Amino acid sequence: MLDVGDGHQIYWETCGNPAGRPAVFLHGGPGGGCSAGHRRFFDPDIYRAVLFDQRGCGRSRPLVSEPYADLRTNTTAHLIEDMEALRGHLGITQWTVLGTSWGTTLGLAYAQAFPDRVAGLVLGLVTTATRREVDWMTYGMRRFYPQEWERFAAAAPSSLAELPLVDAYATWLAHPDPHEQQRAADEWNSWDHAQSGVKPAKKYDDPAVRRQFARLVTHYWRNAAFLEDGQLLRDAVRLNGIPGALIAGAHDLSCPPDIPWELSRRWTDATLELIDAGHGRSTTDPDVFPRTVIAALSRLEIR
Repeated sequence: MLDVGDGHQIYWETCGNPAGRPAVFLHGGPGGGCSAGHRRFFDPDIYRAVLFDQRGCGRSRPLVSEPYADLRTNTTAHLIEDMEALRGHLGITQWTVLGTSWGTTLGLAYAQAFPDRVAGLVLGLVTTATRREVDWMTYGMRRFYPQEWERFAAAAPSSLAELPLVDAYATWLAHPDPHEQQRAADEWNSWDHAQSGVKPAKKYDDPAVRRQFARLVTHYWRNAAFLEDGQLLRDAVRLNGIPGALIAGAHDLSCPPDIPWELSRRWTDATLELIDAGHGRSTTDPDVFPRTVIAALSRLEIR
């Protein structure tokens, strides 16, 4: 556990070769947390891999599912500061950054803030969390999942009907009645898993995990990741000089390929690879996403 201030302690671990190439993994969500499976992206003979649970989720403390959790100290800027604190704590000068889904937003923001700290950057299932993307995931995708969206929209309390859905859910999740908080979390998670096409992991059987995930996602989405709208695309030129890879599912409705395509036109040191998959999952080749990530990391090792 690393004390990063503001009353937060973040859980971290390292695995692989202690003298290997430093790398850090940024999980999705926000609020998804790390798992043992995420270690498998890294060749243990080559990498000194660092994994950590972002503020408020997983094994970090306090959890946002707890009544006293203060979301004011949970922003993208705070997460970037946590990464720098962890890098310094471990004595790492430069590391390769691997992010998936929400972790790509955080990875882009970190690399643009500290490009000299990034030896390489691999981003899979790319999103930049703009207001346009949030609107797509909360409204636009009803064209593909009309029944699920109708339930999602209708579940929010009528007293919040004037608010955008993400704000309505964020407000509902802060209801003083724990039963109402859980109802909001369950409805949010149901929609999230439907629109992403991803079967929930076993840990989501825990109601507290569903609350953590829903509170953090709505918190970051309603604030467009606490970034200037379009900032990550606008400032992608800052990444030139950093070798990298952008990996997108050709059938990913949650994080459509136009975002990494636009990034690749500005970040010219990155390759762009479209895979036959949705949001990391493929019915024809279940291993295509991890295999493509591992191959991208391997290409960086020889540069």
